[in-house]
Amino acid sequence: MPGHTDDRPSVAAAQRALRALLPAQQIHVSGKGYTEGITVWNAAVRHRPAIVLTCNSTADVVTGVRTAREFGLPLTVRGRGHDWAGRALSDGGLTLDLRPLRDVRVNPGARTAEVGGGASANDLLAAAGAHGLVAATGTIGTVGVAGLTLGGGYGPLAGRIGLAADNLLAAEVVTADGSVVRTDHQQHPDLLWALRGGGGNFGVVTSMTVRLHAVPSVMTGLVLYPWHQATRVLERVREAHHDAPDDLTIQVGAIAAPDGSPALLVLPTWAGDAAAREDPAGPVMALTRLGDPLLTQLETAPYAAAIAARDAMFPDGRYVTIRTRSVPGLSDDVIGVVERFGGRLPNPMSGLTLHHFHGAAARVADADTAFAPRRPHLMAEIIGIHPARDSGEHVVRWADAASAGLAEHAFPGGYANLLGPEAASQIPRVHGDNLPRLQRIKAAVDPDGVFSATPLPMAGPA
Repeated sequence: MPGHTDDRPSVAAAQRALRALLPAQQIHVSGKGYTEGITVWNAAVRHRPAIVLTCNSTADVVTGVRTAREFGLPLTVRGRGHDWAGRALSDGGLTLDLRPLRDVRVNPGARTAEVGGGASANDLLAAAGAHGLVAATGTIGTVGVAGLTLGGGYGPLAGRIGLAADNLLAAEVVTADGSVVRTDHQQHPDLLWALRGGGGNFGVVTSMTVRLHAVPSVMTGLVLYPWHQATRVLERVREAHHDAPDDLTIQVGAIAAPDGSPALLVLPTWAGDAAAREDPAGPVMALTRLGDPLLTQLETAPYAAAIAARDAMFPDGRYVTIRTRSVPGLSDDVIGVVERFGGRLPNPMSGLTLHHFHGAAARVADADTAFAPRRPHLMAEIIGIHPARDSGEHVVRWADAASAGLAEHAFPGGYANLLGPEAASQIPRVHGDNLPRLQRIKAAVDPDGVFSATPLPMAGPA
């Protein structure tokens, strides 16, 4: 893949400035290092930065931030590259590649981990698991910890231990002027508050301290029901959601069965008592009797292994469109929308998933973190995938129509980590009543808007 041809004097000057300060092998404008730096999960992303800077330390990040500012280049931050909207890259800009910053240091006595800004969920869970501990992560192990956490971080343990953002205790941040700031509940607490759901809009998080938990193993897997039973099964899942203890999170959605036909997925994760998960009358095994399943695969495993096992479901290199809505629950109307659009998936790679938000995550007050809303709900992830650039129009139309179908039953806003630039009507409502405080913090630490990650409307003139 060729580099981004950019003859602007500012780009050439920035390259010279970087080469005067850092080894040449960290500065990429073409070649293998450049190609690897701009290759992200979603193959539809075509942004081409002028420079990719491999960052091996916080000092490298400082150099990159100051150089971009000095020469007026757009600045982006690339972690594991899973943002479907491609905000890790920008045309003609300078991209800070944090992938080398993936060290994880566990303090088992304090039940905390220091996590590099380029670490994946797999990196964190492997390190924590060596001490019999787990962390709050999403459902896929290749996703970056920092990006997930800064935007909120739904996951299979949300009912038991909360969102990833709820477990963020401290962070090292390089701000827009190149300063290195340590934020926790005592130092710069407003910045920590903003990082817990406000996205990567306030600086470059080079490391973070997260809380760990003792969960020896989980029972998880899938129960697949035939699509003609979808309405009945979803009505019964609604009852299961209402009664679910914190230890049980129930993801549900429409995916393709092995033969390519639509099927209803029930994906539980049980993080509680071992005896209860095996109890035929218990809440986990009850999910295998909501109808006549096509397939039941439930296993007990360490959480790290369970998350890593799902990575193959979402490989790199496909073309991805995502839409999202958050709905109060599985009302009859929501079930009708799921049945309508889940029953006509555009291809076997696409799907519609509802992530379960309840328990510990829902007991945090709206004002305690930047993430909102905190009342129990389901976050819909409408994911359209296709293998080739020229075959995706019908996939996008399906995703847009499914999102529109859910809109009248949804909360305002949506999940910031999944909202793309096309969601103009949702973006102003993402953070609810927390938006004015976020805007004040943004104005204090990044008045020129250097960092632009997940959606955050800028405040208007005073």
